[in-house]
Amino acid sequence: MVFRRLRQAFGVGGPSVDTVLANPNTRPGLALEGQVNIQGGDHDVTIEYVELALVTKVEVEHEDGEYDSTVAFQRQRVTGSFQLAAQQPLQVPFQFAVPWETPITEVFGQHLHGMTMGLRTELEVARALDKGDLDSVNVYPLPIQERILEGFSRVGFRFKSADLERGQLRGVRQTLPFYQEIELYSAPQYSSAINEVEVTFVANPQGVDVILEFDKKGGLLSSGSDAISHFQVGHHDADSVDWAQQVDGWVRQVAQRRNLFF
Repeated sequence: MVFRRLRQAFGVGGPSVDTVLANPNTRPGLALEGQVNIQGGDHDVTIEYVELALVTKVEVEHEDGEYDSTVAFQRQRVTGSFQLAAQQPLQVPFQFAVPWETPITEVFGQHLHGMTMGLRTELEVARALDKGDLDSVNVYPLPIQERILEGFSRVGFRFKSADLERGQLRGVRQTLPFYQEIELYSAPQYSSAINEVEVTFVANPQGVDVILEFDKKGGLLSSGSDAISHFQVGHHDADSVDWAQQVDGWVRQVAQRRNLFF
């Protein structure tokens, strides 16, 4: 167990903190369980609160280009104000709710290149905030998300990269200020018309919105709704649908609407 000394807020000889997750692997809609271990330093202090936050990197577009911004998108306070005596050990157990829209970082046993996720521990004392501990979190897909991605793979699409884009999707009920794009190279049978497809999942307790955006040969499709197709599926469909056939149907449906031919 490695404690991190909180020098910024407390100074030399101050308390230290170590957050331990029972299991760093999770799925959207579940909970992370663990314990925040705090060790008192050389003197008594008043800690105003201990808070946990899920953090990730989001791509932000602006006039001069793009940059990555670290975003805390889910917070949970696990204590109020309390006195911590010198050398006092304190354990704070927690259950941290993982939002349904949380981006996935692992698929088919592999980390998605471009994705980062962590649970950060924050403490405040004397109006100073110390972002003490950061623990990596692995987010696996929901069964319905995994089946759909399996469907794309079976049809012949190949993974390219993944990132998070700041913004809201048109026509989708979205609670987070960003969305994930999983980029796939086109399947060979579609490659004469399509370079790649971007898959976005927006999950909720009932199911998943699936948003597909296609990169057409010769340039990106026109912006707006005509570049995007939107489908809705329920969690109960995960094991009752031939997802390779469904994905192929989605692609051909989009091709007919957008005058793509292959």
